[in-house]
Amino acid sequence: MPALPRRLPFVKMNGLGNDFLVVDLRKHPDWELVLAQPLLVRRICDRHRGVGSDGILAVGPAQSAESVAAMRVHNADGSIAEMCGNGLRCVARYLFEQDEKRFSQLDPPSLTVDTGAGALLCQFVLSLDGVVQQVEIEMGQPKLLSPAPASLSVGKSELSLTLVSMGNPHAVAFCDPALTYSQLLAQATEQGPLVEMHPLFPQRTNVEFVNVQGGAAHLDVVVWERGCGVTQACGTGACAAVVAACLRGLVPLKTPCTVRLPGGLLTVTVAADYTSVRMRGEAETVFCGEVITSSIMA
Repeated sequence: MPALPRRLPFVKMNGLGNDFLVVDLRKHPDWELVLAQPLLVRRICDRHRGVGSDGILAVGPAQSAESVAAMRVHNADGSIAEMCGNGLRCVARYLFEQDEKRFSQLDPPSLTVDTGAGALLCQFVLSLDGVVQQVEIEMGQPKLLSPAPASLSVGKSELSLTLVSMGNPHAVAFCDPALTYSQLLAQATEQGPLVEMHPLFPQRTNVEFVNVQGGAAHLDVVVWERGCGVTQACGTGACAAVVAACLRGLVPLKTPCTVRLPGGLLTVTVAADYTSVRMRGEAETVFCGEVITSSIMA
């Protein structure tokens, strides 16, 4: 392997606590030498011996005429994910802040990013002084991966799973509405890895554990993310949960639905004909830093 530079820069960001290292391959192409090795990705994402994160978001050159850049998602276990909604909000804010004057003058302020799910439009809600408050993403058209819910025996439980793709696979389980949020979290921690690794999903899957709150458009959701485990938030998981709830008649179409995740709230709206899903939420820059490459090679 070619020698790495002594230091590799990154930006630490999070979307509702779902945290990432954002690395810009356009400026620092040597990051590719690290990202090509899952072991090194795992070391960097390690929360005790590395920087600590749910994954690494690689920003590269645009692949389509309408986009300003491309995003590739590396999970904390070194695997590559097709798509990440919270990650895309972070990358969108990163790109916006690289050229605020250009993007803030658009009406509405926006940019498009190439992802594994296609070129996705990202719009910004700005404060009066031009600071990004929220990012809204047109997540594209969801796909139903099975015409009927899949029944799965997990331990002593029988789960009825709605299988949805938001550019990446999701298995959505609607749980006992009497469960508290902490109990929902415990169920996700126990059953999530069993569903993720089940033979029904040869490429593994993300798993959503969902409770519908009353008659309002409000869901409690805990996501077991493929390659990460339970995370503070998952944008594509929130979207998949709302799509599944709409399909089951539990949440109305064309209505903004509030999704509560461990890290905070997202707003998701499904179009009347299921041709699009819009997701809105926060994305924050935490700090900038450098990986000392000798520390991950040891």
